[in-house]
This record gives sequence, C-alpha cells and structure tokens, in this order.
Amino acid sequence: MAVTPAPRVALLGATGFVGSAVLRELAARPVRIRAVSRRPARIPDGARADVEVRAADLTEPGEMAAAVADADVVVLATLYSAATSTWRIEDGDSSAERVNVGLARDLVDALAARGAGPLPKVVFTGAASQVGPTDKEVLDGTEEDRPAGEYDRQKLAAERLLLDASARGVLRGTSLRLPTVFGYGPGSTARDRGIVSAMTRRALAGDPITMWHDGSVRRDLLYVEDLARAVVAGVDHTDALAGRHWLLGTGEGRPLGPVFQQVAVLVSDRTGKPPVPVVSVEPPAHAEAGDFASVTIDASAFRAATGWAPTTPFPEALRRTVAHLADEAERERRAPGGRP
Repeated sequence: MAVTPAPRVALLGATGFVGSAVLRELAARPVRIRAVSRRPARIPDGARADVEVRAADLTEPGEMAAAVADADVVVLATLYSAATSTWRIEDGDSSAERVNVGLARDLVDALAARGAGPLPKVVFTGAASQVGPTDKEVLDGTEEDRPAGEYDRQKLAAERLLLDASARGVLRGTSLRLPTVFGYGPGSTARDRGIVSAMTRRALAGDPITMWHDGSVRRDLLYVEDLARAVVAGVDHTDALAGRHWLLGTGEGRPLGPVFQQVAVLVSDRTGKPPVPVVSVEPPAHAEAGDFASVTIDASAFRAATGWAPTTPFPEALRRTVAHLADEAERERRAPGGRP
C-alpha cells in the first residue's frame, strides 16, 4: 500500500524576521519544508520536519518556479530590505516593487504553469497598514483600502494579484494582514527592526527612548511567536480562509509611552543603571500620517475561522525581548573590537 508523502511547504523568505519564526513553528511538525531565502536558512534545533534549505535570489529568472516546484503549500513572507534597514520605501522604488510585487506575480505565473492537479495553497503575509488612513481606531478588515505610502501600495498590489489568482482557480490563496510585530523568542535568528526592539537597543546603549508624539498613540503589538502560530494556522485553514484578507492582532491597542517606560525599567533591571528617559522629539521629514494614528485590531473573524489566539502575555514577551537584546549587546561588547 502506497504511503502518502507529507505535504511540502515552500517557505519563501525563510531567513526574514517573520519567515524565520514561521520556519521554527513549521519545523516542529512532520512536514517537508523547502526553506528559500537569499542566504541559507538555519534548520531549527530539534526539527521534526524534513527541511530542505535552498539559497536563491527569487528575482532571478526561473528561481521562483524552481522554489515552488511540487509544493502543496506556499508561504510568501518575502520583503524588500533597503540599505536603510527600514520598511519605508520611496515613491517609485523599482527595486522594492520587484520584490514586494514582482515576486507575487512570478509566483502566480509559476503556479499557473503547472496545469492539472490539486490547487496549491498560498498564504501571503500582508500588512494591516495597507488600509491606509482611516478614522477608525479599531480595524476589523471591512474597511475600504486607500493606502497612502508606497510600502502599503505595493503590499496591496501583491495581495490583489494573489487573491485574483485565487478567484480564477489558479491557487487557493489568502492574505494575513499583520499588525506591529515585535520581539524575540527561543531560537530567534533574524533581527527585529521594529519600533519596540529599536527603542530597546537605544535604552541598552544608554540613550533616551524617543517618540515622535506625546506617547498616547496606540499600537496593537503582536509577539512574533504568536504571529508565527497564526501564519501556521493560516496554512492549516487555507481552504476556509481562501479568497480574502484577514487581520491579525491582539485586540488591545497599547499607548507607546507606557510601553517604552516598561522597556526602560526592564533595561534598568538588567544593567543596574537608572532607567533612561522617554522623551518626545520633533518628527523627521519622512514621517507619515500613519505614524501618528492609533491602531487596534479586531481579529475575531480570523480567530473564529481558525481557533488561533495570542497566548504570550505582553509583559513576558517584552521581558524576553529585552533579555535577548541585552545578551546580544553583551556578546558584541565582548567581541574583538567591541565597546569597552
């Protein structure tokens, strides 16, 4: 009697902040994973999965088709990384468009060329900010999309390419729109460039934590380990989720002022020095309207469809993040040429 092989999951962007966390979550399962990224991904310790590491530049001709060949599921977690190491994109940035939109187009073309057979499932990691400026402080996914910044326009364009392909019967696709994701968990291998970790690094260096507002602006902060479980829940329930986007979040918008005060105290506990001040500064010229808008996510629709819910208490997620970054700073200090 023939044995049905375990499903193959092509994880595109396997060394990124989101992708590497998803890899750790998937690796705990008895599946076959093709971990695709520009540099070789590290196989998580204790992996149950059969992990194939594929180093490839997906923007090169033929690489996308090879990356997703015979995949039952594709997780598209790629993201353009500029030299500035931020998610912000200048208008008309063709290099960013090639990654953020072009790879979605290439993926659709590669899957369309397969011909007959079971439709592959595709889970795309989008962004809650794709909706653009809105008067609503609590988003539930029913809002009309009017993205203002180039990053959000590109993410929305990629999402539409995949959902249109799903509607045409090329694939079974869904988009999970992420809120502000932060932090480090056991086995983290990728750098978190988000605001929480950036301010933690400032505090560890003894610098003031700075805000472009008075601290009352709220963010729905989702711990990266909970986010990884959500993406895998999306893989498990793609048939039920296919054809539309879904918002992820905790349901709680946290004022950033008190969050940063917590960071300062946790860093102080670690270093033994007084907490650094949390101060308001003038926003830079590249600040966008979304930087000053409060956001809370109502993810009840996704929760009902998948059974997922964030489980890590925020204080614990913050403590893990500070501990990881403090250890990182200590290693850098002790390295040859490090700070005295």
